[in-house]
Amino acid sequence: MDDIVAQAMARWPDIPAVYGWLRLDRRGRWLVKGEPIGHRPTVDFIGRNYHCDAQGRHFFQNGPQRVFVDIDHFPHVLWLDGRAGSQAALVTHAGAPVVRPYRAWVDPAEGVVVEFAWTGSAMPALGSVLDRDLPALVDCFTCADGRALDAGGWEHLLEGRAPGTRLAVGDTLLPVSSLPPRDSFSFVRAPRPAPGEDACT
Repeated sequence: MDDIVAQAMARWPDIPAVYGWLRLDRRGRWLVKGEPIGHRPTVDFIGRNYHCDAQGRHFFQNGPQRVFVDIDHFPHVLWLDGRAGSQAALVTHAGAPVVRPYRAWVDPAEGVVVEFAWTGSAMPALGSVLDRDLPALVDCFTCADGRALDAGGWEHLLEGRAPGTRLAVGDTLLPVSSLPPRDSFSFVRAPRPAPGEDACT
C-alpha cells in the first residue's frame, strides 16, 4: 500500500465504501462503469493498492475510500513473464511476481488457475493465466513420472484422470487437478453493501 494512502486512511477513517463501479475483466483490465482505464499511472496506482478483506471481497484502497471490485473471472490475471526450458515465470496483472505458488487447476473452459501467496491478503490468492499465454505454458506440464504430457496425458488431465500431473512455475512443481466449481472458492465476485450500510453505489 502506498504511504499516501495509509496516511489518508488514518486521517479520514470513516469514508463510505464504493460498490459496483470498478471491475476486473478476464484479461486483467480495470474498468470503471464498463470503460477500460487506459491511463498507465492510474492503472499502476490501483494495482499497488489492490487488496482482499477477511470476507473474500477484493478492493482498491483509493486514499481513505475503499472501492470494492467486481470480478469477471478470478481475482488475479497471470501473465507469462518468461520461461526457462520447462519452467514458467508468472506475474500478476498488477505487476507482482508469483513467487510462492501452491497448486494449479486445469479446466477446458476456464483455462489454468494457480493458487499463490499474495501480500495483499492473509489468504492464498487465485489467478487465471491469460489465454494468449496458455500455448507457451504447455511444455511446463509433466506427468507423474516427469515426462512431458503427450496428447493422451492432456486428454486424461482435462477429464480429471491424470493424478500426479505437475506444473513447473519457477523452481516449484505444483500439483495439478481439475478445477472445482467456481462456488468452491471463497472470493466474492460482486461485493455489495450490507443492509443499512452507508455506501456509494
